[in-house]
Amino acid sequence: MSRLYLSAAHKSSGKTTLSIGLCAAYAQQGLKVQPYKKGPDYIDPLWLTQASQRCACNLDFNTMSHDEILRVFQQRREGTDITIIEGNKGLHDGMAMDGSDSNAGMAKLLKAPVVLVIDTRGVSRGVAPLLLGYQQFDPDVNIAGVIFNMAGGDRHAAKLRSVAENYTDIPVLGVVNRHKDLELTERHLGLMPSNENQQSASIIKSIATQISDQVDLETCLSVARQGGELPVYPPMEIPDLPNTTVRIGICEDQAFSFYYLSDLHALQLAGAELVSINTLEDNELPNVDGLFIGGGFPETHMQALSQNVALRESIKHAIESGLPTYAECGGLMYLSKRLVWNDQSAEMVGVIPSDVSMHEKPQGRGYVKLAETQSMPWPGETSVPIVGAHEFHYSSFDDLDALHRTGSFAYTVRRGKGITGEHDGWVYKNLLASYSHLRDTEQHHWARRFVAFVKQHKKPERHAGAGV
Repeated sequence: MSRLYLSAAHKSSGKTTLSIGLCAAYAQQGLKVQPYKKGPDYIDPLWLTQASQRCACNLDFNTMSHDEILRVFQQRREGTDITIIEGNKGLHDGMAMDGSDSNAGMAKLLKAPVVLVIDTRGVSRGVAPLLLGYQQFDPDVNIAGVIFNMAGGDRHAAKLRSVAENYTDIPVLGVVNRHKDLELTERHLGLMPSNENQQSASIIKSIATQISDQVDLETCLSVARQGGELPVYPPMEIPDLPNTTVRIGICEDQAFSFYYLSDLHALQLAGAELVSINTLEDNELPNVDGLFIGGGFPETHMQALSQNVALRESIKHAIESGLPTYAECGGLMYLSKRLVWNDQSAEMVGVIPSDVSMHEKPQGRGYVKLAETQSMPWPGETSVPIVGAHEFHYSSFDDLDALHRTGSFAYTVRRGKGITGEHDGWVYKNLLASYSHLRDTEQHHWARRFVAFVKQHKKPERHAGAGV
């Protein structure tokens, strides 16, 4: 099956924009496009999903074995015409010195032809040694084409093509000029999520037009067919929704959108009916047995969250009454007493007895390693002693002593920052709230553990708004 791996010499080269454009352009041609994103990321997959009209999936060495990556990759691309994998950072960047967890490592595992995206601002003839160096550094990586990005105009584009054709044997698949339609709004955690951008559909359409005009889509399809054979796996399991045993509320709106779609799928497979909750508009919790508040941008919506007093009080009452609840990062912040940012503050739910403050620089960023403590409330165990997860937060809690006095911690942090620098996963009654983002994989089926926890505490009768 056809596949392209978009990588680059370094981050911020325009991979996401080009990936969005290629997904949308091929989808407009009537092709079925399956997108993937390497590494932990919530925002890029939202854009890729909207552009392709198929759920983008993450492939991550930190939380998945090689076999699971291959299985997920094969199962989700079944019945599609082309798959597009967007890399993270540069082609050879990763934590391992041997490059085994890099984009190059992923491309080799997937036997995918690589298209290098090169930021050409301020460079022309210099692209030749760059391309030759990447070819020679790891000859096992199939660099099958290059797209020159952010070119300065037709003269610059012509020179880039000439240089590549004279000094390398790498096909030039396109030269994309700098253009306002190719600029995506960014903020402190990266791109603005597509679900917050009211013009996302028109933005994607404009990007697709630019890419269609400046990238040879037919040649890209030919290059995509150069991928090698991969193992065959049985069809992906589909949730049997009529057999659901518990109802779990999911806060999903402009403030909270950081959810892996595969994790939501795993919750359903474990027997959960997912009930959508809008923290900006809903006045009370619906009739649910558990609650999941994912990450997002509560700071950019903190006044609207604060003004929804009825829902804040409903959530606080439910948690105090024992509602099984799981909160990650933005959800953790939402459950604090007060959120402080840019000399402004706003009242939050108030279950966690501390204010949380935003900072100019990240307070925790990257992969984390967690070891469970005796305070972990969920039944069952992980398949590994150390759980891989990730964090990316600009906030921290002001009163850690209060957290120690009133609760305990489910994790000892072996790598990363967490809540205290040593611990993460604050436990209070039936609440587990953490800066770390978990991923449901064969390494750690957290979704089935949480559903089992919800089942343990399910009460025979529940009334809307009571949360208990």
